[in-house]
Amino acid sequence: MSAVVTHHAQLANAWTIVRLSLHVLGACVWVGGQLVLAGLVVTLRGISHDAPGKVARAFARFTWPAYGLLIATGVWNVAAMGSSATSSWNMVFGIKMFCVIVAGLGAFLHTRAASPKAKGVFAGVGMIGTLAALVLGVALTG
Repeated sequence: MSAVVTHHAQLANAWTIVRLSLHVLGACVWVGGQLVLAGLVVTLRGISHDAPGKVARAFARFTWPAYGLLIATGVWNVAAMGSSATSSWNMVFGIKMFCVIVAGLGAFLHTRAASPKAKGVFAGVGMIGTLAALVLGVALTG
């Protein structure tokens, strides 16, 4: 005979709501924005040769602060956990942090690349890092 465990759903406290809402907002801008911009590149090229670069520079004014917000709230998320992490959680967290660095580095190098081929490679690296960090972040929620 097994014991029945019941879980009672409860609301998060105010600071948890603020912390997680800011983290999700940062992810919406960083991840969602990259996906939207990637989908608009062909259309922007049809408008003018300079349009993708102009839009990307304007977009950077939103995405880099969002990346910083993700880092800051990520640190806050870990601090709020205390010392309850398991070794497997810590391992996945380390991999996620590697992916976050790859995402930021790929995006940064994309902005500095001169050739279309290099821009594409670095955009792909950044996007893979971004999506991997997103999925691993969901896995870490337990």
